[in-house]
Amino acid sequence: MNGHANGEVPSGMASSRGTPRVADGGGLAVDKAADFANYFCTYAFLYHQKEMLVDRVRMDAYFSSIFRNLKHFVGKTVLDVGTGSGILAIWAAQAGAKKVYAVEATAMARHARTLIAGNKLDHIVEVIEGSVEDITIPEKVDVIISEWMGYFLVRESMFDSVIYARDKWLKPDGIMYPSHARMWIAPVRTSILEQKQQEYEHAMADWNSFLQDTNLHYKVDMSCLSKPYKEEQQKYFLQTALWNSLYPNQIIGTPVIIKEFDCLTTTVEEVAAIRSSFKMHFYESQRKCSGFAGWFDVQFKGSPSNPADEEVELTTAPSAEETTHWGQQVFLLSPSVNLSAGDVLSCSLDITRSRQNHRLMDVKFVHQVERASGEVSPPITSPYAIE
Repeated sequence: MNGHANGEVPSGMASSRGTPRVADGGGLAVDKAADFANYFCTYAFLYHQKEMLVDRVRMDAYFSSIFRNLKHFVGKTVLDVGTGSGILAIWAAQAGAKKVYAVEATAMARHARTLIAGNKLDHIVEVIEGSVEDITIPEKVDVIISEWMGYFLVRESMFDSVIYARDKWLKPDGIMYPSHARMWIAPVRTSILEQKQQEYEHAMADWNSFLQDTNLHYKVDMSCLSKPYKEEQQKYFLQTALWNSLYPNQIIGTPVIIKEFDCLTTTVEEVAAIRSSFKMHFYESQRKCSGFAGWFDVQFKGSPSNPADEEVELTTAPSAEETTHWGQQVFLLSPSVNLSAGDVLSCSLDITRSRQNHRLMDVKFVHQVERASGEVSPPITSPYAIE
């Protein structure tokens, strides 16, 4: 559901003394008031909802999945988790649902009520303001629909709420929209690496000038802070995932699926800690790898007992024609990896939740080059943050 096209979302946690803290699926304590201040409140603004509503890839996929599979909605009861503007709830009602519960944790719920009433569907759609973990509905539902995906699928941890709703409210033969999700990784070549390296070097040169000036004019030697300052700048410029909208020709090797989720059975624990080992194979002419890009796709397949008449896929893969507000997350390798024909990158990837903010992600990427000659380079570990 992330609509920040520049990827610059505040990650600090607001203070909330005395507020109850609950554990998320990853075992982290979550301050609910701070979580609202830093995450949910963003979705209360119409401009933010508009960023998602103008995403044609997103809109077309959900619209098509509903109206090409009317049998899943006609006469059915539907739960929309994180309804936002109410668009999915409206479509479910237009598709023939007899009742739609549209749950929204923010004040956007009031705009959703207005929009639903304006489209004369308030006799079918009931908007409930509150988090899905705190509200109640009077019956089990046939369908749960939600647009829960964040950057690289799992940022924002909203899937947790969908899983909670599924386990509590979905009928045994119920259907999830979307039904499946996949995470992808591919090697890339991009000029962003050189740009970020230059920005980092400029920041360190500026720091060195600052040290000299402070020592000369104010008689304080601040060089003892150089190490943490350097680490801080490295994280900011080189170890933070970057939002980007890549072109297909920037992908320099075969994309790899690192994780697949069945939304009917996936647990919070599976989402909270993702680990994958894989090999990256490069296209013939490539000689340098600047980093790797991550994206996702989701499928609307129905369920094993009630499959879709027409399966629909929403992909956020690099495209020359249609981009999404999710874009791709780019993880830079500094220094870049020089390649020879036939080289393979042997990799492992760990994605866990930040201990400072469970909706953000920490990534550990380990790679080593398996040369065509048989030589294997020492493993290199690169940490990243998805913020």
